[in-house]
Amino acid sequence: MSEATSRRVVLQPSTVEVIFAWFQRVISGYCLLFGILYWIRLIGFYPGSLWRFDLMPVHWQVAAVTLAVFFPFAAAGLWMLASWGPVIWFICAATETLMHVGFPELFGHRPLIVASHAAVALLYIVFRVVIWVQKRRSRQ
Repeated sequence: MSEATSRRVVLQPSTVEVIFAWFQRVISGYCLLFGILYWIRLIGFYPGSLWRFDLMPVHWQVAAVTLAVFFPFAAAGLWMLASWGPVIWFICAATETLMHVGFPELFGHRPLIVASHAAVALLYIVFRVVIWVQKRRSRQ
């Protein structure tokens, strides 16, 4: 074995980084599910009062179309662990939070959706801080 190959450092992800990657992929699955549910609402398989796109009020049309497009993109970005995946997810989460907290008379009051987005955002921040601290310690 040569001296150059014996000094080669093998970079392995930490346990937290592996868990974070799986966390992003689980959230990706939920984003895909939410995107499909918005598409179901748009094409008319939804059994509620807003069961078809042309019968929806304009505010629901705008929100449903936006989220039906953005959620699958967020799912793809999160699954690929791309840097833009969490950004698109944040846009979706902020949109739904604004819908259900800012305009409950138009979109309904859905505290479970808001709480789930807040929990995911908090977990994401915790993961990023822990990974940052680990990398900082390893550099010292």
